[in-house]
Amino acid sequence: MPSVVLLRFAAAAAAFAAALAAHGATVCAAHSPAGRQALVELYTSEGCSSCPVADDWLARQATAPSTLPIVPLALHVDYWDGPGWTDRFAQHGFAERQRTLAARAGGRFVYTPEVAVGGREFGDWRDAAAFGRRVRALAAEPSPVGLALTAHAQASTLDVALDVTRRAATADPLAAYVALYENALVSEVRGGENRGATLHHERVVRVWRGPYVVSAAVTPAGAPQRVAERIALPDGATAAHTGIAAFVEDMVTGDVVQALDLPSCG
Repeated sequence: MPSVVLLRFAAAAAAFAAALAAHGATVCAAHSPAGRQALVELYTSEGCSSCPVADDWLARQATAPSTLPIVPLALHVDYWDGPGWTDRFAQHGFAERQRTLAARAGGRFVYTPEVAVGGREFGDWRDAAAFGRRVRALAAEPSPVGLALTAHAQASTLDVALDVTRRAATADPLAAYVALYENALVSEVRGGENRGATLHHERVVRVWRGPYVVSAAVTPAGAPQRVAERIALPDGATAAHTGIAAFVEDMVTGDVVQALDLPSCG
């Protein structure tokens, strides 16, 4: 994963907006709620025969009308890659993140498919009622940070800005992340455990940026900290099929204290 960097203060916020306005740009924007919006991470692989059912589950969470406040992401790991099949969406950093998640919980191994909700493993994801209870319990907790996302689509890039406002002091340091995900992906698998299958994917993370350390200063007056990124779209991707997710997590416990989703800005 990238090294930790400091999250910049938003002194350039007005300049960012003014520059886009000067070019007649349409700026897409989203703001987080007061409660914790649940980051839902699916650790998956095209080389895993039990993963397609979980991929389909995540796609339903992302596309079906729902009142659950969630930000679903599919993180493809690389430890299933081999001579039979190599997952073109896999990133080694996602396997490392999954191992860190397991280690924090006292686990010794990782597996697919695995679901984490709010930064913690959630084994009952197949149980809709249990999943709903977990998400709603997080939503009932006030978040110590507020998030705001803005994005502007260029021909082959997205200009993204994340503003983080710290509402309450916490004992542990916090870090922010930004991810670009892609939808409507299809793979014709020609080897491995899923040989002969046509796999459909939604919310596949293609670009991962962070961690950015969030200042310990509480800023109730509304002086957010900002990170601005120009993210190149993956080969063949269009802005209409991509989105941006952002989240802030506790760097000690791994708890995701807030998450935010900004769908297509194409």
